[in-house]
Amino acid sequence: MARNVLVDAGFVIALLSRRDNHHEWAVTQASQLPPPWSTCESVLSESFHLLGGRGTASLAALLRRQALLVTFELARNVEPVVKLIEKYPDVPMSLADACLVRMTETLADPIVLTTDEDFRVYRRHNRQVVPCVTPE
Repeated sequence: MARNVLVDAGFVIALLSRRDNHHEWAVTQASQLPPPWSTCESVLSESFHLLGGRGTASLAALLRRQALLVTFELARNVEPVVKLIEKYPDVPMSLADACLVRMTETLADPIVLTTDEDFRVYRRHNRQVVPCVTPE
């Protein structure tokens, strides 16, 4: 089992919104790879925005009970994150995605829970596949 489970906005939204197409997948992943999950502030910003008012309480509860932890400091990783964004202009790579890929480079035994297929395109340490779980 991965020691560092990272989550993106797609997973968070799918987990908290029963109307999301990937809700059952997210619930299954949450039981197989239980919290705490690590993420970055950009993922939280996306998640709060996309969930809207209906999801605020649920997302806030995940943060308050420390099931979702912000474990990334962009200020210490600006150069590698910007280089990742510049490397994928055709995708394009969001700040949240770049931060998560960078996190996989700095944490031991990482895995990303994501609904975003772009993580299959991204590479960590230039050529390594980003370890991730996506819906089938």
